[in-house]
Amino acid sequence: MLISVLTIMPELFADLLNSPVLARAVSKGELELEIVDIRDYAPGSFRHIDDSPFGGGAGMVMRCQPVLDALRSCRARGKEVCGQEGASRRRTVIMSPAGTPYTQEKARAFSGLSHLILICGHYEGMDARIYSHADEQVSIGDYILTGGEPAARVVIDSIARLLPGSLRDASTREESFENGLLEYPQYTQPAVYEGEAVPEVLRSGNHEKIRRWRLQQSLLLTRKMRPDLFAAHVLTAEEEELLAEADREPDNTVSVE
Repeated sequence: MLISVLTIMPELFADLLNSPVLARAVSKGELELEIVDIRDYAPGSFRHIDDSPFGGGAGMVMRCQPVLDALRSCRARGKEVCGQEGASRRRTVIMSPAGTPYTQEKARAFSGLSHLILICGHYEGMDARIYSHADEQVSIGDYILTGGEPAARVVIDSIARLLPGSLRDASTREESFENGLLEYPQYTQPAVYEGEAVPEVLRSGNHEKIRRWRLQQSLLLTRKMRPDLFAAHVLTAEEEELLAEADREPDNTVSVE
């Protein structure tokens, strides 16, 4: 998979491959990361990539010419790397607070692409004529960043860990959001610390009981911490049974405070 990032601040990605998961994906040949400096496509010795907005207003706006020239060059290289068939599995995404919320489901979808292009806006935004050249806009939350670079790093990290060989398969299957629920509580040694013990079921060796306990805890944690996710989750018969059991015997459940 090739991930290309169009940015005016490439230095913000200089340390990205220090992450063991990303470095492993690159070393295994599952990921190639390309950082494209939009300034390289701006004309003149000063390489201006922004200008005042028509109609007046505060701040500067990124000009369409450097961004779109960088995008065209990036797409051409993507065809060379991924081939014509790979180019058909390419997606161009603008990191924007106006975009659709980024989710684990979206990360899964992106991880199946051959070429993902992430465009990072800056200043007061980008010339509106740029947006029609992208497939979609994505937001990592309802807040404003100084640019799209931190959001792009989040997207890259979430994708890299889903690529083959980056993590154990079970590590990604059992995480929060993979099944619409938060992940169950985890424990490690020592079995008792400052009077607080690991739940007995996790030390029982009974794999079926452990599975049911973990599912029950995921349900309880999601219901308490993320009622929005819980409301959207369609309960199975087993999940309804586990919730009813927990509600009857609240003392037998782990605190989710």
